[in-house]
Amino acid sequence: MKSFPQRLLEGYRAFTTQRLPTEQSRYRELSERGQSPEVMVIGCCDSRVSPEVIFDVGPGELFVLRNIANLVPIYQPDENAHGVSAALEYAVTVLKVKHIVILGHAQCGGIRAFVDKIAPLSPGDFIGRWMSMFIKPGEVVEQRPHETMQDFVTRIEKAAVFRSIENLMTFPFVRSRVESGELQLHGAYFGVAEGSLFVLDRETKEFKSAREISE
Repeated sequence: MKSFPQRLLEGYRAFTTQRLPTEQSRYRELSERGQSPEVMVIGCCDSRVSPEVIFDVGPGELFVLRNIANLVPIYQPDENAHGVSAALEYAVTVLKVKHIVILGHAQCGGIRAFVDKIAPLSPGDFIGRWMSMFIKPGEVVEQRPHETMQDFVTRIEKAAVFRSIENLMTFPFVRSRVESGELQLHGAYFGVAEGSLFVLDRETKEFKSAREISE
């Protein structure tokens, strides 16, 4: 037991003495009635980009799925196991969330690995194979003339948000609810250094500062 991370034990003790007393009734309610979040967030595994922290939410408010580079694969109803698709199916068909937010971010390691075309990290290269679904067959993603590497990486980080939203619509149960108006798809981009959040305007296809969006 001594090998269990001490930081986690300390954090749990703080949780039980500080936060839990103020939210105990909420936890009991969630335990008895189950969860019913209206928002699903698909974000990156990056430890610096926690949806619960960024959006300052309490228990039961978000249904969160995190993976490398916040990617959503295309709909593939085959015999293989699909973790992202399973979570998406549960959120949409069981929980009936009203919003799905794809949360991209700056300094994404998965996107950087894709951009740099690095050698396989391991014999299996799970990351390389995972990132390969980011592009369509025959699609070429290259740095543009006069585009700095930083601008290139940022452009691809944001493109991953667009591609994931596009792939969401290949799922029949997502498309049907979007078309009926029961579900809305959103994109967002988080700047780690500044703590800035940008929300995708689907009409202009541009990310706008969350601070400038009127309530």
